[in-house]
Amino acid sequence: MQLEHLNVGLDERSYSIWIGCGILPRLQEALREVAFPRRVAVVSNPRVMGLFGEELIGNLRDAGYGVLPITVPDGEEYKNWQVLQGIYTNLIEQEFDRHCGLIALGGGVIGDMTGFAAATFLRGVPFVQVPTTLLAQVDSSVGGKTAINHELGKNLIGAFYQPRHVHVDVATLRNLDDRDFAAGMAEIIKYGVIRDRDFFQWLRQHREALRRRDPQALIVAVKRSCQIKANIVEIDETEKGQRAILNFGHTFGHAVETLTGYGQYRHGEAVAIGMVVAAAVAHRLSLCSAEDAAALKALLEAFDLPVTPPDFPLQSYLQAMRRDKKMHEGRLRLVLNRGIGDCELRDVSDPADVFGPVLATAPGGPSM
Repeated sequence: MQLEHLNVGLDERSYSIWIGCGILPRLQEALREVAFPRRVAVVSNPRVMGLFGEELIGNLRDAGYGVLPITVPDGEEYKNWQVLQGIYTNLIEQEFDRHCGLIALGGGVIGDMTGFAAATFLRGVPFVQVPTTLLAQVDSSVGGKTAINHELGKNLIGAFYQPRHVHVDVATLRNLDDRDFAAGMAEIIKYGVIRDRDFFQWLRQHREALRRRDPQALIVAVKRSCQIKANIVEIDETEKGQRAILNFGHTFGHAVETLTGYGQYRHGEAVAIGMVVAAAVAHRLSLCSAEDAAALKALLEAFDLPVTPPDFPLQSYLQAMRRDKKMHEGRLRLVLNRGIGDCELRDVSDPADVFGPVLATAPGGPSM
């Protein structure tokens, strides 16, 4: 059983990432290694709990852990205050105290909500991420961002709160819906664009192995993605500077999610659209060649990801982006790729001048 180890170095908040195929039964081993509390709540949704919950909870109980299962609805539209309150209620009714821990078993919605619950319940209890979607394995489970959505914007209410451990078993991806798998590939491609041209080329060369979910190819892709993110988080944990480059494609992508109501597009699908738009902006500003922008679009399309913005007026997109967390002193902070393998942050005082021409030329794109 192949097992890869990474470490996110954040002094007293440092934690390990285990990556392998078939390593879910070794979770209790990882918990012992980090001295995790013996009373835990496993938070998941009905589908993931049905697939993996019984075995995971049984293994934990056999190892002497007291386990409370908590099931919440599935979907981005449920990453809200009402569902979060339900998690708190379960913990309070079962008399959980500061010597307990939470385990997030599921995708990014579960990880974000469980992490925020852990950050705020009794002013903070430890938690562990067990991501079961590709998107969560390479993105939301690493780095300590926790949040819920507001009807006016995505992830506007949250906290930076690092997990004690991240446990990535790529075997869980066998059960993943094709769209959800593709959504995770969007984030993996992002890492190549912003940080590692060689990795981007490796993804192009191994796209067929990745599409058929070959475990060895997945382990390589997940490990490199997590390593890139860990390296950035170690430098800038709370996104005061360099960590913002991880938002490549997210500013416009979050606007897509907000305008379509957190359900029509998967997060990674919206990010794919956002990356194509960002690359088009970068090309107009002479940061990116037409060939590099086309290579990005082609690789996204190779994984059946959408690349065309949905048809909303330019002003609707601008309003949604103005509510985004990337606003800085009235200016919109964009992440723009410098070719493939590098990027930069750029503040834009008039987003209409930047996005208007790009969206006007997008096939079937927004009206002016």
